[in-house]
Amino acid sequence: MSSLQDLQNIIRDKYHIEPSALDPHKPMREQGLDSLAVAEFLFEVEDRLGLTLPDEYQQLDTLAGLAELVDRVRAKQAA
Repeated sequence: MSSLQDLQNIIRDKYHIEPSALDPHKPMREQGLDSLAVAEFLFEVEDRLGLTLPDEYQQLDTLAGLAELVDRVRAKQAA
């Protein structure tokens, strides 16, 4: 399963938003998630996926960008 699918599943479970309703390349804040929801989502990502995201994730605002970062973190952990 790709990181993007993992992230979409977390959004579906936590916020009851179907993945097809979100464009992974548009800012999450423009798609109905306010700043607090995005922050909570990022903590949920770390908890569910068992990883720690570097500080650079705070600037990420799209699911696609976050999925790339998660892929990099997972690859680093696997090495």
